[in-house]
Amino acid sequence: MCFASCSPRIFILQSRKPEPREVSDLQEEGKNAINSSLSPASVDIHPEDTLLEENEERTMIDPTSKEDPKFKELVKVLIDWVNDVLVEERIIVKQLEEDLYDGQVLQKLLEKLGDCKLNVAEVTQSEIGQKQKLQTVLEAVHELLRPHGWVLRWNVDAIHGKNLVAILHLLISLAMHFRAPIRLPEHVSVQVVVVRKREGLLHSNHITEELTTTSEMMMGRFERDAFDTLFDHAPDKLSVVKKSLITFANKHLNKLNLEVTELESQFADGVYLVLLMGLLENYFVPLHNFYLTPDSFDQKVHNVAFAFELMLDGGLKKPKARPEDVVNLDLKSTLRVLYNLFTKYKNVE
Repeated sequence: MCFASCSPRIFILQSRKPEPREVSDLQEEGKNAINSSLSPASVDIHPEDTLLEENEERTMIDPTSKEDPKFKELVKVLIDWVNDVLVEERIIVKQLEEDLYDGQVLQKLLEKLGDCKLNVAEVTQSEIGQKQKLQTVLEAVHELLRPHGWVLRWNVDAIHGKNLVAILHLLISLAMHFRAPIRLPEHVSVQVVVVRKREGLLHSNHITEELTTTSEMMMGRFERDAFDTLFDHAPDKLSVVKKSLITFANKHLNKLNLEVTELESQFADGVYLVLLMGLLENYFVPLHNFYLTPDSFDQKVHNVAFAFELMLDGGLKKPKARPEDVVNLDLKSTLRVLYNLFTKYKNVE
């Protein structure tokens, strides 16, 4: 984590320094435990990962999972989102586990997202102070998420212990709860190595940890519709549906000398949706109400959201999709929006 202008952070280490021989023995013990696992993957155990108390447990992501492109994309999307939210704080996050473990960035993030102020010390350098701060921040997070049925897969010790899986679960939940204008990669899972000390020996096993499912499932919209079935069981019919919707849209947009050839991209900035609603309802949409040539993500989201408002005014139900989904080129979301228009206006000349 970098601050645009600040003094270097000071870390106070309170743990004892192991003797070289002890580190060597413990490291060998840890490697033997991992190598004896049923999983073929090998994991490097650092000395600090083997200094466990009896029955204490530590988890780490298998290195092969960290190289997965979808995992890397998930981490990048979350880092970029956090940095976008905190741009006015002059905070730049570079590595999630190193920059979020002490609670300082999480505090700023929650305050910005929730438009609130937490009663915590601004800077804490001792481990006790950091955990107290984390406790306060996480309690505030839990008050937000619990009423909405979120499963809380993190705690103070996990976050402060730089458990990347726990930190990812936390950020994903916050992004979904606050409807972040981002697109998380779907179906991301990682192999996690769990190391536990029992009777003086380290034992390990591998588990699969699911980080993301589908956008709709993560948003809590579990009801399935015809498009879920179409995508899952009849992808061959998808081109027929797309062709029908393109024909319907062009029937009206051609009146303005406009033509659609690609559903995924040409409705993403919201302009065609706004103009289409005006044509279907037979009114002129004032140009100052939307961006005719949007050049930013926010302007595109504004346009799509405005089109949704026009749909509600026209008696349509609130679209199941989010404006951000359409802007992010989510085909299923775009098809749902257009199909709702087709259902009501298919006989309009």
